[in-house]
Amino acid sequence: MKRLLILIICLPLFATAQNKPLVIEGVAPGFYMTHTVAPKETFYSIGRMYNISPKEIAPFNNMQLDKGLNRDQVVKVPLTAANFVQENNAATDEVLVPVYHTVKDKEGLLKISSSFNKIPVEKLKQWNNIKGESVNSGAKLIVGYLKVKKELSPLASMAKPVPAVTSSKDNVVKTPSVKETTKPVVSNETLPVVKNPANEKAQEVKPKETETVKVVEKPVIDKPVAEQKPAKKDLPVSENTSEAARPAATTRTAKNFNGGYFKNDFDKQSRSGSTKNEFGAAAIFKSTSGWEDGKYYCLHNTATPGTIIKVTNTATGKSIYAKVLDLIPDISQNNGLLLRLSNAAAGELGAGETRFDCTVSYSK
Repeated sequence: MKRLLILIICLPLFATAQNKPLVIEGVAPGFYMTHTVAPKETFYSIGRMYNISPKEIAPFNNMQLDKGLNRDQVVKVPLTAANFVQENNAATDEVLVPVYHTVKDKEGLLKISSSFNKIPVEKLKQWNNIKGESVNSGAKLIVGYLKVKKELSPLASMAKPVPAVTSSKDNVVKTPSVKETTKPVVSNETLPVVKNPANEKAQEVKPKETETVKVVEKPVIDKPVAEQKPAKKDLPVSENTSEAARPAATTRTAKNFNGGYFKNDFDKQSRSGSTKNEFGAAAIFKSTSGWEDGKYYCLHNTATPGTIIKVTNTATGKSIYAKVLDLIPDISQNNGLLLRLSNAAAGELGAGETRFDCTVSYSK
């Protein structure tokens, strides 16, 4: 009873010291937060605050549990499956406190998703009320929640309701930019033979020239063509669709959009700043965008997400305009690449599905 009374008296002091947003640090699986030790705090009181055993805090900091702590000492508090969640699954005696990530320069939603347990981009957008496809450097985004006890942790006062994450029908992500378009579904593979229910005779399934599909203003990024396995069927476009599950490229005839939808945006950006030119190799990624609306996208390591880049195929002299979504993933297949471009854009450039040399131009 005496210990409980002391804890209740000290809670307001702890709350005053820990009223700043909780910021996650480190890389998976070693995520942690930093805590500055207040007067009379111990491994045990910090453990109660962050809902983790002191026997985990001490070794995480290469300290001994029986040595105690000093005032103003900085302690790393590990985030584990016991106290860090990315689902709304708190017990009745627990609450969820938002944990934030500070967006780095030129860091996009795809990169942040990959860094934090591949949390779905759509969940990030709904948790943080993001409407577009880019985020500002320095912004703080919720990437998970600290699960703490209502009666034991002063951080419980910082708890917030977890926004409900809704998923649209057939896992197609709905954003304000979704448009209904009529687009041919064509495959370069032999299509399966099915029986017609009317006469039980086997017929070859032909592409539907007027099938209505959802086009999301964000491409589905796949692995390079050489790595992919033959697809069994088309999958719905979704932020949550894994690379391994997505279908191989389909052969389509690219339309000539005279550079694409973003040409006027490129002209506006070019007037507002100096222009940077680069030369190098380009490769493609698979996307449902661009085939019917000329909205082309790319991945690039130098330009800020949202920048419009002019891409010129040096072999054909053709140019298109593509919006930067994110950085190029840091994997061996991307070594030496200047950018990755949506396959619809590469089609208008006359580049096919192989690497090609290009020049790029964009406003800094």
